[in-house]
Amino acid sequence: MLFVCTGNICRSPMAEVVFRWFAEQAGLGDRVHSSSAGTGDWHVGERADVRTIEALQRRGYDGSKHRARQFTLDDFQRSDLVVALDRSHERILASWAPSAADTDKLALLLSFDPQPDGSLDVPDPYYAGPGMFDEVLGMIESASRALFRQLEPAIRPTS
Repeated sequence: MLFVCTGNICRSPMAEVVFRWFAEQAGLGDRVHSSSAGTGDWHVGERADVRTIEALQRRGYDGSKHRARQFTLDDFQRSDLVVALDRSHERILASWAPSAADTDKLALLLSFDPQPDGSLDVPDPYYAGPGMFDEVLGMIESASRALFRQLEPAIRPTS
């Protein structure tokens, strides 16, 4: 599972951490690999934005280990699902996809939200205040919960 946003310091790290938390809480952390990347290279190697880390901490998540990286074509091979945080990321990723099979791996995070507000884009909180980071995290939590519930039957080992 790979979550993708612009610089990999706000939205996609939130989604990575939240989705991993859902997997761990379900006892499936060893069966799910949750990571993130950015379409751009501006922040490669940097920690997540401090406001991202603080928003995650306020809700009991740990985003302190995150280091930004840029999406590469190898990510298509390594990932079963590539989840874009907004339609601009989805378009960029689709244009980079080497094959139709890779394009088929693309999804928008908010397309999984059971109660969408009409938009499929998770807004970028980078130029906003801390409150927007909390709002974006809430959107990511809701959609990630729905995505995890949809995937859980396929992830859970059969006995």
